[in-house]
Amino acid sequence: MVGGCSKDGAVSKQIEASINDELARMQARKVPLGSSLSHCAECKEQISEQRRLAVVEVKLCLDCVRERETQHQNRVGINRRGSKESQLK
Repeated sequence: MVGGCSKDGAVSKQIEASINDELARMQARKVPLGSSLSHCAECKEQISEQRRLAVVEVKLCLDCVRERETQHQNRVGINRRGSKESQLK
């Protein structure tokens, strides 16, 4: 593969670093697996019984779910390790 001015393996290292960043972000959550929680894993507020019965293995209250969804929508998909030329395309 022609890499222009990049060193051999630079693209692979860039992809690997991006994957490792995402894995670290996911592991930082440390949400336990198993049955539904009685209290939210993030804010520690009580989760309603209706929600626990309706959603299998629920870990978050509705407020935290909504906040996480807005954060996810605001995430920008920029490859911060890429060259300026690749970001301009």
